[in-house]
Amino acid sequence: MVYPPDEGCRTFQVNLQDNGTRLACGWTADLAEAVRATAAWTGGAGLEETRARAPFIRFRPWALAHEREPFGAVELTWRVKLDRIHMPPYDRHLRSHALLAAAYAQPVLRQLMPVNSHFDLWFSTSIKDFWKTPVGYTIHPYDEGLYGVWNKGEPLVRTKTPEEAVAMVVAALPEGLGPAT
Repeated sequence: MVYPPDEGCRTFQVNLQDNGTRLACGWTADLAEAVRATAAWTGGAGLEETRARAPFIRFRPWALAHEREPFGAVELTWRVKLDRIHMPPYDRHLRSHALLAAAYAQPVLRQLMPVNSHFDLWFSTSIKDFWKTPVGYTIHPYDEGLYGVWNKGEPLVRTKTPEEAVAMVVAALPEGLGPAT
């Protein structure tokens, strides 16, 4: 996808996607360079070859690893969400990123589909219908630096760190919970 310059901005944004997942992006004021990147990518070039033809293109190591050996849907979702901290406007949300990182550090949560909306984070046992199959508690990063743990819309506790909130979620998960399918 190529986005034209916004008012007051003279750069084109180029996003390289694969099956709806952004693997790389870049900004350039040179329309010909944006076209070269787009032509390379849509012509079948990989990430490294596209960057060789259009050096403004940037991607993170996980995207190259995924290109070489595709991740499963759950792992890819985690990687994309965790990587957003490196991209505007998500780079402003450090506490939400800390929450995602703390959850990813827990193997039982890493096998579930992470779902977030309005900075809340919860987990699902389904890859496709994740909105319909939540499991466990929801965590919300509060403005005052605390993390709230909620169960079905009711507040349970506030914690000082994302790790404490995640530990509460892990402790309340059902026994024998398997990976999201």
